[in-house]
Amino acid sequence: MTVQISGHARTGSAQAPASRALMAAVVGLFFIWGGLTSLNDILIPKLKGLFSLSYTEAMLTQFAFFMAYFIVSIPAGALIARIGYLKGIVIGLVTMAVGCLMFVPASSSGIYAAFLAALFVLAAGITILQVGANPLIANLGDPATSHSRLTLAQAFNSLGTTLFPPIGALIILGSMSKVDPAALAPAERAIFLAREAAVIGHAYITIAVILLAVA
Repeated sequence: MTVQISGHARTGSAQAPASRALMAAVVGLFFIWGGLTSLNDILIPKLKGLFSLSYTEAMLTQFAFFMAYFIVSIPAGALIARIGYLKGIVIGLVTMAVGCLMFVPASSSGIYAAFLAALFVLAAGITILQVGANPLIANLGDPATSHSRLTLAQAFNSLGTTLFPPIGALIILGSMSKVDPAALAPAERAIFLAREAAVIGHAYITIAVILLAVA
């Protein structure tokens, strides 16, 4: 009887670090999707300058992004219920990576609708991630302290929305914040816009690689 109890104790002690490690990983996911969502605010002035958009047209970036929440939420819930939290999270991360990679052909084509499609797919992945991660972190431990874990995760989500915009502004905005494309000669303007569009593709390739590594 004593052996059985000590065996259970060893099992419990082994499970505790694993549970803490999983909780830390899920909290990291909150940080990632919070940061990626906040990059929309960087893309709006960038795309507005690239395509000479009105403010209404530029805000289609937010519409395309958050429309995915409306469309994908219920299917994401059905998917998570069928395959489980962890597999659902992996699918969410991979979908996000696909959305990031779609920025590469969008940058090359110079078609605004292609950027909107990439944003929609990225947001679809984030939606799947949220549907899986929120209940998962609530269930990783004592139910009585689930609210504390959710609060901690949301704090890291807010941290991501705080840290990503200034970093994204430095990388994505590039020379767009210093040069007025309208003041350039037509040939120079075409070269400048092509170079600035490529900056977006390169930035999101890096993000895609990170997402696939996390997945």
